Amino acid sequence: MKKVLLPLIVLLFLVIQVQAQNGVLKGRLLSTNNQPVPFGNILIKGTSTGVNADEQGQFIIQNIKAGTHTILASAVGYEGKEVSVSITAGNTKEVTIQLAEQTMNLSEVVVSASRTSEKLREVPSSVTILTRKSIEENMTFTNNIVDILASQVPGMGPSSGTASNWGQTLRGRPMLVMVDGVPQSTPLRNGGVDLRALDPDIIQRIEVVKGATAIYGNGAAGGLINYITRTPNLQKPFSSRTSLGVNGSLVNSSNSTGARLSQTFYGKVKNFDYVVSGVFDQTGELKDAEGDVLSPTYGLGETDSYNGFAKLGYHFTPLHRLQLTYNFYSSQQKTNYVPLYGDYSKKLKTTGVLGEPQGVPPGVRANHNLNLQFTGENAFLNSHYTADVYYQSVDNVFFHSMSFIGGGQSRIMSNKKGARVSFTTPYTISSAIEGDVTYGMDALNDVTSQPLVDGRIWVPDMNMVNLAPFAQLKLNLLESLTFKGGFRAEKVNIAVEDYSTLPSIDKKTGDTVSFAVKGGELAYNAFLVNAGLKFNRYEKFTPYVSFSQGFSVADVGRMLRAATVDNMQQINTEAVIVNNYEAGFTSRFNKFKFEGVGFISTSELGASGRFNTETQAFEVMRSPEKIYGFEAIADVAVRKNLTLGAAYAYVEGKMDKDDNGSFKDPADAFLGGERITPPKLTAYVRYQVIDNKLGFNLQYTGFGKRERFEANEGGTYNVYEGPIEPYQLVNFSTSYKLNSSTTINVGIENLFNEDYFPARGQWYVAPTYYAKGKGRSFNLSMIVDL
Repeated sequence: MKKVLLPLIVLLFLVIQVQAQNGVLKGRLLSTNNQPVPFGNILIKGTSTGVNADEQGQFIIQNIKAGTHTILASAVGYEGKEVSVSITAGNTKEVTIQLAEQTMNLSEVVVSASRTSEKLREVPSSVTILTRKSIEENMTFTNNIVDILASQVPGMGPSSGTASNWGQTLRGRPMLVMVDGVPQSTPLRNGGVDLRALDPDIIQRIEVVKGATAIYGNGAAGGLINYITRTPNLQKPFSSRTSLGVNGSLVNSSNSTGARLSQTFYGKVKNFDYVVSGVFDQTGELKDAEGDVLSPTYGLGETDSYNGFAKLGYHFTPLHRLQLTYNFYSSQQKTNYVPLYGDYSKKLKTTGVLGEPQGVPPGVRANHNLNLQFTGENAFLNSHYTADVYYQSVDNVFFHSMSFIGGGQSRIMSNKKGARVSFTTPYTISSAIEGDVTYGMDALNDVTSQPLVDGRIWVPDMNMVNLAPFAQLKLNLLESLTFKGGFRAEKVNIAVEDYSTLPSIDKKTGDTVSFAVKGGELAYNAFLVNAGLKFNRYEKFTPYVSFSQGFSVADVGRMLRAATVDNMQQINTEAVIVNNYEAGFTSRFNKFKFEGVGFISTSELGASGRFNTETQAFEVMRSPEKIYGFEAIADVAVRKNLTLGAAYAYVEGKMDKDDNGSFKDPADAFLGGERITPPKLTAYVRYQVIDNKLGFNLQYTGFGKRERFEANEGGTYNVYEGPIEPYQLVNFSTSYKLNSSTTINVGIENLFNEDYFPARGQWYVAPTYYAKGKGRSFNLSMIVDL
């Protein structure tokens, strides 16, 4: 890492240029009927310099270099707009920008698809954006970010309603979870708990890029989810936001009441800006639709969660910014319940009963994220650049299990240290041909292991060093055709010392079995490409096609812990390269918006797991895979204050078990429920009355039937192969703005008290997860903005 950091630091100082005289841009965002557009985004095109408007639509950007600039203005529910302004040194330029209303904003700026800011209309792939407004609407029902993503992102699997997102895939493959671009996932030993990496109240927006992508490296076989943390209000030196809430069960309220407190301070003083926040969230007992306590296995009941967040920024020259971000998250279950296991074959649910839990409290002991970022403009060839160094450390503790000799709890521990630098250089060939090139280098050291809490080693330290140069070209032709293409070269080395597998009992002989395994080094080299084309001249039909590859070291830890040979080199740990083919379009007719996309995802190697009931161990299936599906999204603004929408997602997948290039042979098999989700239909209605002071929000999420496997003798199924019966969930909330600073929210989750088993409980078959979902519950909150 030192060899990488030193040239990086030298490079940063070489590209800094001192700016002499600057001006100020002051303005206001208004709708076409001259009403304020609150909390819009204002960005200087080609830079990372921007602000958020206040609730009256007012904004101010200071220290702008003299000259002519293009301003990008956007807001949720409005058509984005570009405005050219001329800034003179020492003067203030005042502008009024009017935005036209629309159902969905294709001019919204995204950063995750190409690691630089660009309009959504220029991205030739499927992207879902959850704005701050959308996050707040969903938090009126639930504070579980996993549930929010499941209901809002087409192609994402159903939530299990627990602390674990294992089995919740994106288009049938694992996704890479990030906070401000810093990886939270642990691909070396994927424990399926990475989605709950921070509290949703800290998130400004969520960008979900669907389909394999290599732009951020290892782990994004199905796409990526980037949590972008809160940004300061730059209008005042001091602002605050306080949120108080209570929640609980409406079926059996006894001991179910929980409480939540969130406090945020933010502002700007001269060249310094800040956001500081703290969240405490405590849940009571969670109940199903019959009023019984939910199973504590991966449970969210009786859980204490803490989140501390700070983002400090300083413009030491008008076009150069240094930013330090730190986030701490912890969520541990401190329950008085133990699981009372049911019986899948008899359809008896698993519940929680009073008892003394064994071991230590499970959950996220600590997740630390520290990121120092430097951004600047007008480097060589007028380039924008971003460079950062980061540290991420997580310690996730799992529930107590008797599958270990004498019982025990495993924990996934991961420490990441990384450095990244990227440049975006614009170019203009003619008035009709322009674009930019984004290029740079990533360096990452990831040390991940899975010991038991008592010190026994299940998965030894896996020390990964990853270097990856990348480049991405964007070419805009006649302002209507966008071509994007690029590559990323992966060089990965994973070092593992000699180790012995954890002793286990052979189910046939009763002998204690353990293998001494010689360690060594695994080396991977991959060259990944992507290309896409989007035609955006006509709003009524904006089509695109794309091809992208993703790279994933397929859960090396799971293969190491299940080793049956004495040399690591004999274990099939070859990486997975995914090819994603996608075609889609968006259409907008006045107040109607429709989006459709179809995709095919293939890989020569798979990474599906199967539980061997004889050895009681997981086995990794490396057969070729093919996953395909489609998504359809529709939104319509019936009136100015009434919006309706719906989305449907379908995904299916198979393994070529005889490896003959065909997926239609009798020997081939469908992928299990841990990979392929049932069909999903979502819908919503939003209605605003009384001058937008009173609002109503109704959400529907329904999962269809999936039955792809035959039952065994006795009527039961293999693990991962249980049939999924349909279920539907409806949430309702109302918000009332008491005055300019205070809002009251009331939310009802599972309004009709659906009595159901989540999809994971159905396909897993075994009693460990055969627990029902949460019954009807309430969430009452008050938010005060000052």
